[in-house]
Amino acid sequence: MEKSYLHNPVLAREVISFLNPAPGEIIVDATIGGAGHSEQILHKITPGGMLIGIDRDEETLRLASERLRPFEGSFKLINKNFKYLKEILKDIGVSKANGIIFDMGISSIQMEAWQRGFSIKMDGPLDMRMDRNQRLTAKDLVNGLSERELSIIIKDLGEERFHGRIARRIVEERRKKEISTTAELTEVILRSLPYVNNKYKIHPATRTFQALRIKTNDELDSISEALMELPEALEKGARACVISFHSLEDRIAKHTFKKFKAEGIFNILTKKPIVADENEVIANPRSRSAKLRVGERL
Repeated sequence: MEKSYLHNPVLAREVISFLNPAPGEIIVDATIGGAGHSEQILHKITPGGMLIGIDRDEETLRLASERLRPFEGSFKLINKNFKYLKEILKDIGVSKANGIIFDMGISSIQMEAWQRGFSIKMDGPLDMRMDRNQRLTAKDLVNGLSERELSIIIKDLGEERFHGRIARRIVEERRKKEISTTAELTEVILRSLPYVNNKYKIHPATRTFQALRIKTNDELDSISEALMELPEALEKGARACVISFHSLEDRIAKHTFKKFKAEGIFNILTKKPIVADENEVIANPRSRSAKLRVGERL
């Protein structure tokens, strides 16, 4: 089994509690990743239920299929962007689902594959595509955007204080030589920052890598579009669980649920986002920044 599969799904106990999946139900895992949540859901909805797993990454779906093999016949895997949620359900003959989960951000499978270019810790091509059939890569952004465009992206999507310094240094360095690997970009970022900043808890390049990944995959617009389709995709009483890993994702979920509540079509079940307890953080460090919000279709 792949190393990635040894990783526990984030906030799994809480997700299962809120979704409360039952035999015969249709549940959507819109970001199936390593299928950790899906595996637990399938234990609850079988026999007779159906798990619909969505992911942009063909390789991730292949690995998810291997993990879920014991439930063959009780799941469908769809290689598509979850922003097409309503269209996906229509195409497979499902009118509405009994619950849905979004586990946003990068999956462990993608992060641990050096050749995908997501990781700061491992040198690899500057790729960062979740869908490898997509043409645009992070390398295109780093070497093609203007200094101003880079600065705005790093500031807005990475919430990086030193966005101007980093953008300036990227442009200076790429004039000498194309920046084509994660190690090269990391080195450029490190040389852009004041020394004291290199002593922060997270790696100094983390926010810039986050910004480039989000931009490369158009993640925030995809999240907004997918969540806006929830009222038409869910049965009455069905619940939507959204796990986010940074403030930009969480803000979209928070405001979307508030909008639906104001329209009288959703109830918000989490007054504040739920976070992992100390034991989970120790067992699964990825859960440290996770926030769960839950809404219920009225």
